[in-house]
Amino acid sequence: MSSRRVSYFYDAEIGNYHYGQGHPMKPHRVRMTHNLVVNYGLYKRMEVFRPKPVGSSQMTRFHSDDYINFLKVITPDNMQDYVRQLQRFCVGEDCPVFDGLFEFCQNYTSGSIGGAARLNEGQSDIVINWAGGLHHAKKAEASGFCYVNDCVLAILELLKRHQRVLYIDIDIHHGDGVEEAFYTTNRVMTASFHKFGEYFPGTGDVEDIGYDDGKNYAINFPLNDGMSDDSFCVIFREIIGKIMEVFAPGAVVLQCGADSLSGDRLGCFNLSIKGHADCVEFVKGFNLPLLVLGGGGYTLRNVPRCWTYETAVLLDQDIKDALPYNDYFEYFGPDYRLHTPVSNMANLNSDEYLERTKIRIFEILKDVEPVPGTQIQTGGTENINPVGMDIDKNDDYVDPDKRPVNDRKDHAAEFAS
Repeated sequence: MSSRRVSYFYDAEIGNYHYGQGHPMKPHRVRMTHNLVVNYGLYKRMEVFRPKPVGSSQMTRFHSDDYINFLKVITPDNMQDYVRQLQRFCVGEDCPVFDGLFEFCQNYTSGSIGGAARLNEGQSDIVINWAGGLHHAKKAEASGFCYVNDCVLAILELLKRHQRVLYIDIDIHHGDGVEEAFYTTNRVMTASFHKFGEYFPGTGDVEDIGYDDGKNYAINFPLNDGMSDDSFCVIFREIIGKIMEVFAPGAVVLQCGADSLSGDRLGCFNLSIKGHADCVEFVKGFNLPLLVLGGGGYTLRNVPRCWTYETAVLLDQDIKDALPYNDYFEYFGPDYRLHTPVSNMANLNSDEYLERTKIRIFEILKDVEPVPGTQIQTGGTENINPVGMDIDKNDDYVDPDKRPVNDRKDHAAEFAS
């Protein structure tokens, strides 16, 4: 059994939300994952929680008030009264309005924020929230099936306790919403491995490295079609190993979008479940507080397989390839196995290209500061003062016309001749 304390967040309501007929995003996959986790007996080896719903005030730590208020009031029945706002907030096509939209956002976001809080309090070493990982949402805009960016909100929670947080994204799509949110700070490093070139969202070039204080703290590894296990595992381990060495984060958020698997409905990589999970295994090995989130994944029978296996990896448990009987057993035919074969598609990522990109990223990482810079406001009230600073809580009661008594200890350097 894993010596690390693992917590798992799940709300059974998540499977009841439906984006609409024909839409590739199906929250039902999280319910299917949970059912496999239960039938493999993995739930016995971790603490299972139903997340406490977060209020809109916690969502507005990142998102705008107008946007969150809009998500609260919009329904399929009153859409015609909000035509201007639907356009302004990019809600409608990829991100449709459906029954219970705000409650759905609350559901997946609560697990991520609640998980980060458990890590902060030292109650868990690893927290899993497969419903989370919706990494495309912007401050005041829905994008790529994502409405509220739970990744950003979880990172803001972790920043209350940790000087530096690392965000790693192995979804096939670039983690643009998270990168954009922290593009100008050196307290969060974002590392995304994704398909690039005429592919949503169109961002994530290797030369997009951050700005101002955040320069060199956005790491992007753009990839081509057909990415295989061998190539992916080598570059992932080398880049993340280097980041751990130079950035030295206090906590890690790992977004495990399963659309990078072979045979995904919207993806074009060729990773096996074991190849995908190798990234999880490697990050776990650094023994840092770790929040593991879901994300993309649009072949309904493969996403639960992947996330169940990764749950077992996080628990250091070996599980059988033959699937146990479960409520959705017929989805997994005709082989009823946990691991599925990859395709014979060509890997368009040459060794030369991967090496050249890796060298460029290593050059960017050379310029990373060894010490954190300015404090960023997390929107919370706890721990917002820089670590080590003793702020006098009675400043309001000091007479402004009198010079304050200096009761701090003198430093020897003040008396140097």
